[in-house]
Amino acid sequence: MNRNTLSFLLSLFAPVVFGTLMLYIFEAFDGWHLSDVMSIAFLFFVPFAMGVLNTWLASYAQSQRRDVSICLPWASMALFLLISMGLGMEGWACWVMIFPLFMVAGTLGGLTGRWMRRRQKHGKTYVSVLLLLPLFISPVEQWMGKIPGRYKAYTYIDIQAPKNRIWPLVTRVSNISAEENRAGITRWLLFPQPVRAELDKEGTGGFRKAIFTGGLVFDETVEAYRHEEFMRFTIKANPYDIPSTTMDEHIVIGGQFFDVLNGTYELEQLNESTCRLHLYSHFKLSTTFNWYASIWAGWIMEDIQDNILQVIRRRAEGR
Repeated sequence: MNRNTLSFLLSLFAPVVFGTLMLYIFEAFDGWHLSDVMSIAFLFFVPFAMGVLNTWLASYAQSQRRDVSICLPWASMALFLLISMGLGMEGWACWVMIFPLFMVAGTLGGLTGRWMRRRQKHGKTYVSVLLLLPLFISPVEQWMGKIPGRYKAYTYIDIQAPKNRIWPLVTRVSNISAEENRAGITRWLLFPQPVRAELDKEGTGGFRKAIFTGGLVFDETVEAYRHEEFMRFTIKANPYDIPSTTMDEHIVIGGQFFDVLNGTYELEQLNESTCRLHLYSHFKLSTTFNWYASIWAGWIMEDIQDNILQVIRRRAEGR
């Protein structure tokens, strides 16, 4: 094995070891409120440091190739993903959502390492500082605290059926078969899928229970109600009742990062034969990177809502 091959293997695998070590450290000190995997310190500066290592440890000729500086970090990130999942340190859904951010940060790190290789003076010192930077930033980020944000997910569907046929399918949803369940991104992320919804009485104060696969249950209380027109309800999920195998701890609904607050159905008559069913919900995020997390959370909530609306339309139209 020649020297270039050894340099390439070192530059590929050393960042994986570094990332795994950082993941272990961040999770170990989470209970002390000194670090958090769901933080900019981990989600940006750790992959950035991994990217720097990729090009710093490669041979000089390899490090100066633009394609190597951009793409080699992606290979290390993928290996890191597989290892952390294999060790049970992180789940599939969580990794899929943060991987694009990892790729961007890793590429920036790779390009930075490429630039540093051209200026060897004090290079080792700078690399050492960059490797330790996540550990210095994390306590500061934890001290500053998470930034709560409230967001809205809105979906609607047009149904060729009268209101008196649609509304009973809105208030109560009987068992959804596998053939009816046509979720998109949530199924791909292995999220729980809707099973049924039960309501004890129609009207304000009614108790509604939305049941999903994997033991996920939402307790819903009707706050406002107009028959065949409007229903608003609060949503509460107890994260302690959700089996640990159902959702990753970092994205569990009702946990410290993500929670659904309420939902609203509105039924609008468009013409003699068509009604429009609106469904929107409000959810809360508490991270230091809500600008990124809100994109994924919005997609997930809209996919859940759209899937339920599709079920209601097919049933109301007799399909």
